[in-house]
Amino acid sequence: MKLMFASDIHGSLYYAEKTIGAYKNEKADKLILLGDLLYHGPRNDLPKDYNPKGVIALLNSVKNEILAVRGNCEAEVDQMVLEFPVMAEYCILFEKGRMWFITHGHRFNVSNPPMLKKGDLLIHGHTHIQAVEEQPEGYVYINPGSVSIPKNGNKNSYMIYEEGKFYIKDLDGNIIKEYGL
Repeated sequence: MKLMFASDIHGSLYYAEKTIGAYKNEKADKLILLGDLLYHGPRNDLPKDYNPKGVIALLNSVKNEILAVRGNCEAEVDQMVLEFPVMAEYCILFEKGRMWFITHGHRFNVSNPPMLKKGDLLIHGHTHIQAVEEQPEGYVYINPGSVSIPKNGNKNSYMIYEEGKFYIKDLDGNIIKEYGL
């Protein structure tokens, strides 16, 4: 199984196209979107090539390949135009005996974690800052960063999971960070 994680497109058609291009180049089985797909949000400047309608058309064209969770910028009107579910607060996967709690990060995060046990994963976006951190409670926090509006000097990025390893990569596919289960 090969999964690609991307977060915080924020309505940028330019970065949505880069994301889908990376997804196709990576030949991943599913694209997991961690929220904030269409709207730039009141705290962010407009991203490059801000075009939510273009992002809608592009994402809908690969709707059968997407799993998505709701970000703090998603609204019910977004679900009306997107042809795949985007309103779930979280998604849970199980892999190699570990639970993966996948969410946007505005509700559940390292300051307010869900019920996790040692070895489980908390995967979220929201902060726009890449992270791979083993927490004192025993779970691992992973954040792929943002494809469109990275913060704290991070590069625009996404994440791949394959054969027990996570790779945070820049949009050219260069590895920035990696973590093995």
